[in-house]
Amino acid sequence: MKNGEAGFVVVFLISLWGLALSSSSSSSSSSYSSSSSPWDFYDQSRWNPPGSSPMASSSMLLNRVGSSIVLPIHGNVYPIGAYNLTLLIGQPPKPYFLDPDTGSDLTWLQCDAPCVKCTEAPHPLYQPNNDLVICRDPICASLQPGDYRCESPQQCDYEVEYADGGSSLGVLVKDVFSLRLSSGIQLSPRLALGCGYDQLPGSSHPFLDGVLGLGRGKSSLTSQLSSQGLVRNVVGHCISSRGGGYLFFGDDLYDASRITWSSMPRESKHYSPGVAELLFAGKPTGVKNMFILLDSGSSYTYLSSQAYQDFAFFVKKDLMGKPFKEALDDPTLPLCWKGRRPYKNTRDVKKYFKPFALNFASGAKFKTRFEIPPESYLIISSKGNVCLGVLNGTEAGLQNYNIVGDISMQDKMVIYDNERQMIGWAPASCDRIPKSKAFLS
Repeated sequence: MKNGEAGFVVVFLISLWGLALSSSSSSSSSSYSSSSSPWDFYDQSRWNPPGSSPMASSSMLLNRVGSSIVLPIHGNVYPIGAYNLTLLIGQPPKPYFLDPDTGSDLTWLQCDAPCVKCTEAPHPLYQPNNDLVICRDPICASLQPGDYRCESPQQCDYEVEYADGGSSLGVLVKDVFSLRLSSGIQLSPRLALGCGYDQLPGSSHPFLDGVLGLGRGKSSLTSQLSSQGLVRNVVGHCISSRGGGYLFFGDDLYDASRITWSSMPRESKHYSPGVAELLFAGKPTGVKNMFILLDSGSSYTYLSSQAYQDFAFFVKKDLMGKPFKEALDDPTLPLCWKGRRPYKNTRDVKKYFKPFALNFASGAKFKTRFEIPPESYLIISSKGNVCLGVLNGTEAGLQNYNIVGDISMQDKMVIYDNERQMIGWAPASCDRIPKSKAFLS
């Protein structure tokens, strides 16, 4: 969840933060080939991967329990412009701050393997163990282009590039993640993650300790936890407009009958509720056939150029006669307005702005609607001006993709159900972590 541009993963897609542009073998485009990786400093004969997690034998029992894993999120859309959560990884477990990203698959840490190029991080660099993921492992294969060859069969090289120019290069290892179910049961699964020994920070935000990949691919933490039978293949988040919130794995925190659901197109490799029509103030705008992606890797919402221009037109038209003038001297976001006095929060201005919505076709006669009130598309800048948190995605390098980012998912529980191929949402209080399904407002 990062300020700037979005995050989905596939060879030709974009990722401003989250949306990963590509994942490929490090031998394909990097100056550091597998034959010259820092792992060559290690004695290969010493590597005897430890056994599987002691929780594996009880995984089916845990699956029947139906618990979820819930993790607090810290940060905000503005002024921090990023979110993070803490994971305990390794033996003994050590804390790391990760950027949760539904737009990319791979979880990776800045890693002392030794490190060729790492950015400043909140914690000491991750110290890798001796449990390498081999090249032919299905998780490794899921991160590579279709024609890749295993130049180093005993290890898996990866490279992930993000659309803001950031990237991580390294190898996959397995390590213990210390997690707790909402039922109180402690888990210690051994999961694959990237040991990133060569990072290039992007323009939108510097890296933290690493990235938590929550996408639909085999390498994502969601998929790995599900494949071990620990939770169902469901991930969700609830972001508070006051800052913070929580992330969860599993499906026992909500009542599915109280959620608005939309089917994910089967051809999409990323989290998408499908094609939408844009409404403003409850009325059609004429903007249709918008392919929408939901991406926690982007702080702001991005519309393709024509949709953005039409949306900005309706906002500006609706403001005519109201006490605002464009604040051309405010560089916070491309479009800001100055009022009669400096504002402190969006509650001061929301009465002057209209909501907008995305209408998704969910059948021949039914439509599902994703409502976005003013407080979920506006911010108040440090100058006290009100700024539009919907940006031109084409100018940001997102081509014709339309990205719903964190700002527009505030005060909603958003659920990505990979088992049913559905995305759901509902208004919710995200300030407190729920302990039952009866939390929805």
